[in-house]
Amino acid sequence: MNAPFFNSPATAIGPLPTGHPPVAAKRVGVLLVNLGTPDGTDFQPMRRYLKEFLSDRRVIEWPRAAWYPILYGIVLNTRPKKSGHAYEQIWNHERNESPLRTFTRAQGEKLAERLAGLETVVVDWGMRYGNPSIAEKVDALIAKGCERILCFPLYPQYSAATTATVNDKFFEHLMKKRWMPAARTVPAYHDEPVYIDALARSIEAHLATLNFEPERVIASYHGIPQSYFKKGDPYHCHCQKTSRLLKERLGWADGRLMTTFQSRFGPEEWLQPYTDKTLEALAKDGVKSVAVFNPGFVADCLETLEEIAMQGRDSFLENGGADFSYIPCLNDSPEGMDVIEHMVRRELSGWAG
Repeated sequence: MNAPFFNSPATAIGPLPTGHPPVAAKRVGVLLVNLGTPDGTDFQPMRRYLKEFLSDRRVIEWPRAAWYPILYGIVLNTRPKKSGHAYEQIWNHERNESPLRTFTRAQGEKLAERLAGLETVVVDWGMRYGNPSIAEKVDALIAKGCERILCFPLYPQYSAATTATVNDKFFEHLMKKRWMPAARTVPAYHDEPVYIDALARSIEAHLATLNFEPERVIASYHGIPQSYFKKGDPYHCHCQKTSRLLKERLGWADGRLMTTFQSRFGPEEWLQPYTDKTLEALAKDGVKSVAVFNPGFVADCLETLEEIAMQGRDSFLENGGADFSYIPCLNDSPEGMDVIEHMVRRELSGWAG
């Protein structure tokens, strides 16, 4: 008597026994993952989001005994209101969601269109913090018959606090599975020619629309504590290389493109120079026009739209500046999608297409 075929839930290589439930055709999943977003701007959804984010040991490396009394005693009682107000300034009220969710969804949808010729590929998107979660989307891909999954942390420059924590959560969920799909992750792409060229074309196109010539163009990256860098995090080096390659691609003279770091939090010293202090100092020193862009963000979000395009602009003008322009992130633009598609197709080598 022949034994029945027994395969993974996503693979059928022979006839199934009578009464066996349907088995999905084997597919390859692609999961785009960005940082995260609250579900709303009110106190409770903001608190829930901040609790998940600021409890991550990759984000805050302090001993829990020192950090948790601060987090639960002060931060989660005061910061949700302040952060909710900031989110309200940039909230997509039409969809009732943050711009980051809007753009990440669009990136997923457009990537699916671009990969439509690869019939076995299924594209989805999720968030490290908040919804839709990595776990939810991994389960959805498996349910669609994906026996291989490519996880793409949407961060051009690697940091343990961003890329690594996405990978942590991805593999952590797979560890709970009786049947585990094969898995890959997309590496940092801070020096990929397609990424550098996309940034350059975006900057050139934006500057061509202005009625002034910026004296300085600032590449503002999200910061990390200096202590993380000293422990070996390559993020600072990745940011500096991106800026150097971009300056060379644009053909600009030394000094026109500046690299700064934003969004510091807590009492520690972070990577410098700080973006807010730089904008203030430039204005006070007589620089009248600047443009700012965020090469470390693949989609516009709170840190770009509120912190830079609003707060940064106000600070520059209040301290003596005359002209300020914010250059949007690549988002789901053709240039931005070229980068995402290039990286995904390369990392799918041997799996699809």
